[in-house]
Amino acid sequence: MSTTKSETEALVPKFKFERQLNQDQAGRRTSLLGTIDSRPALLILERAPFPTSPDYLTSISASLATLKNLGANDIYHWYIASSGPVANPDEDYSSPFADLKINLIYPCTEQHVKKYSKQGVRFVLETPEIYRDRVRPFMAAKREEGRLNWVFNIIEGRKEQEDVIHRTAYGEDPADEGFLLLPDLNWDRETLEALHLLGIVERRDIWSLRDLRKRHVPWLRHMRDKFLEAATGVYPDIERDQLKLYVHYQPTYYHFHIHIVHVQLEAGATQAVGKAVGLESIIEQLEGMAGDDEAGMDAVTLGYTLGEASELWTEVFEPLKRKSASGTASRPQ
Repeated sequence: MSTTKSETEALVPKFKFERQLNQDQAGRRTSLLGTIDSRPALLILERAPFPTSPDYLTSISASLATLKNLGANDIYHWYIASSGPVANPDEDYSSPFADLKINLIYPCTEQHVKKYSKQGVRFVLETPEIYRDRVRPFMAAKREEGRLNWVFNIIEGRKEQEDVIHRTAYGEDPADEGFLLLPDLNWDRETLEALHLLGIVERRDIWSLRDLRKRHVPWLRHMRDKFLEAATGVYPDIERDQLKLYVHYQPTYYHFHIHIVHVQLEAGATQAVGKAVGLESIIEQLEGMAGDDEAGMDAVTLGYTLGEASELWTEVFEPLKRKSASGTASRPQ
């Protein structure tokens, strides 16, 4: 039997909630079981994309019903906010409900603008030679620019301590065992199945997975266990086998840190192939390497993706591509 558009639209307001069946996509979609006119009904709610209207985008920051700061460090600030009231079934009024997670970078740099702008993506192969001659000097230059100040602020206890959920006493553990655990900026700190934590180590001699060697395998295993113990201690409803650990290459910043996420967190861009490398895979690869304890990840070719606006693409890999193309074109046929 066909129904009119108005009859169809009248169904949703009649939905009577019974229980939530599932929540996925990092909390952006929820499945509800209930009834409509005493018959079972399933209601699946998913947040729509943000409007692109200039009128909406101009007014959104000033029209938030509530805004609560979750933390700040250097130029980085993060909040939860309500875009409008939600009806309260137990009262005769509507109340604000935090439905937005907001990150603010202020003052931002041109590199931040490039990072968050829509851009093409390239897949690159970083050989040991390219790493040694081009990428390692690039890393060193970025560290010398002071881009790690916000990380050192946290490690040394100067900033963001209210957000650290677990840490060893700074400077009291052996230098290679000190660490802290804090929520990732993109986690709402409530949805456990979207849990995303950062494990930041105190030691400063490891910039990225490229610095890892066979002699680091016992340390990596030790830190894996320490991170899992700390995470499940803070969130006892989560068990060890509900967590996975990985590192990024290229990382956003050149100080070794490990991502700890719930296994049900959907794999977005930060967990994609060409970006995330499982900690267990790194350990296995190191163990299987030929050579002595100094054999390491600096001796392998790594493939990963880069945005066309990233400095690593424009300063390293794009010039290499142009040079290679020029050399190929000049060779006799």
